[in-house]
Order: sequence, then C-alpha cells, then structure tokens
Amino acid sequence: MTTRTQPRSDFPASLWQRLPMAPWRDRAGRFSAFKALTLAGLVAPGLWILAELQMGRYSALATEFLIEETGAWAIRILVLSLAVTPLRRIVDWAPILLVRRMVGVTAFVYVALHLMAYILDQKFDLVRVATEIVLRTYLTIGFVGLALLTALAVTSTDAMVKRLGGRRWRMLHKSAYLIGALAILHQSMQFKLPEAEPTLLAAFYFWLMAYRLLSVRLDIGRSPLRLVLLSVGVAVLAALGEATWIALATGADPRMVLAANLDIEYGFRPAWYVLAGGLAMTLLSLPRTIRPRQRRQRLVAE
Repeated sequence: MTTRTQPRSDFPASLWQRLPMAPWRDRAGRFSAFKALTLAGLVAPGLWILAELQMGRYSALATEFLIEETGAWAIRILVLSLAVTPLRRIVDWAPILLVRRMVGVTAFVYVALHLMAYILDQKFDLVRVATEIVLRTYLTIGFVGLALLTALAVTSTDAMVKRLGGRRWRMLHKSAYLIGALAILHQSMQFKLPEAEPTLLAAFYFWLMAYRLLSVRLDIGRSPLRLVLLSVGVAVLAALGEATWIALATGADPRMVLAANLDIEYGFRPAWYVLAGGLAMTLLSLPRTIRPRQRRQRLVAE
C-alpha cells in the first residue's frame, strides 16, 4: 500500500510571504507601498539607461555612456542615502528609515555597474584596469570608495549587524560619510572647469555633513531659523567655492565670477539650488516645531 505524501499547503505562498530580502516589505513582513515606490524610483534610472542603449542612441559611444551614467547615478543615490537620517529627524517620520538600507545598497549596485562598464571599455584587460587604477589618482580615489562601499553592502544585513555588534556596525557604517566625499572628489577631478552637478552634489553633501555636526551640540532640526542660516551659509560657500575654482582654472577675476554666479540673469547656479533645497527642508520642519508649541498652549489653557 502506497502512502501519498501530502504537499505543504503553505508552500510556496508562505515562503513568498517570508522572503527576508523582499525589499517591498517592512520588518513585519507586510507590503509597504512606500518601500515599493522607493524601489521603483531607484530602479528607474537603470531601466532608462538600458532603454537608451537598446534604442541605439549612443551606439557609437555606448560604453562611455554606460560608464558616465552609472557613475553619475551612483553618486546621486549615495548622496540621497546620506540625506535619509537628517530628513528623518527634520520631518519626524520614522518610516523613512525603512528605505535607508535599500538606498545604500542600490548606490553600491550602480557603482559596481560603473566599474564593470569601465572593465568592458578596457576590453576585459584586468591588468590594464589595475594599472590605470594605480596610476590615475581619480581612479584610485574611486576604487577606494568602491572598496569601502562594498564592505558596507556586505555588512548591511540583519545577521551582520548581530555578528558585528551594534556599536562596531555603526562605526563601520559611518564610513559612508568618507565614501560620499571620495565619490564627489572622484567625479570632480575629471573636469578641468567646475561642472554644475559635481558642485551641486558637493554643496548638498556639505549641507548634510554640517547638519550632522551641528546636531551633536544643537537640535538644529527643531529650529527653522538655524536651518535657514545653515542653508544660506552653505549656499554662499558653494558660490565662493565655484568662483574660486573657475578663477584658479582660467585666471578670471573671482569677484566678477562670483557676481555672475549670484546673478540669476545668468541662470541658476548650484548655490541657488542648494539654498532652495535647504529652505525646502526648513518648510518640512515646521509641522514638527508647531506641534509641541500647540500642545503646550493647550496644557496652559487647561
């Protein structure tokens, strides 16, 4: 008499529900629309790059396009990952932290694709690739950033957090600040004259680092005035930095460059964008500062 093996009724449905790496689920295993939308936004640049290559718009310069775009998006997403914690403190909305790991790992994926595209451009000559990385300073800086980012990606799982211990894990992942600086320096060194995007990313990076530094001594997120002052200060530094760079590269009068930089008739320069971004952060902080004030007023009235 044969015995029929009963199939597990909870497979594969339960396995699908409990997938530990499902990026669209929260820690309780529930579907998270916020995480799903964030994932879609992070994947969209890669799909756009593939679509552009598929349509043959860059057929003659396909590898150059792939190198440039994967690198650019890697740095943008990396800076975005550094903005998650400040944004969490400013808006006081905990679910933002759910996507911090996802954003960081996605930045690593784009950096890895950036390196693979460079290897493809060098016709898989790994000796030549290694030689170029050693001899070219900007490539050395980029590779150091990639190595550090790889370490963060490998240790981003919950199992690695437990294995390393919370304190050691946090210290390791603070190297993301250094990685951001290396990535922006790697990008900036490829241009003889300041380009708008590297300058803008450097300004946003400086804003985020200054916010973190000031938050150690001051609860800057609860003070809209301090956020405004920070934004104005970083915008001025961005304008001065760009003017100085152009003056050193071309010999132009830095005062004239600065005046043109601050004049919106010549277009919006990075200083204006970082100012707008900082003011947007200030607006986002207002509900958080108003709520405690209203609560105190109700207590007084009672």
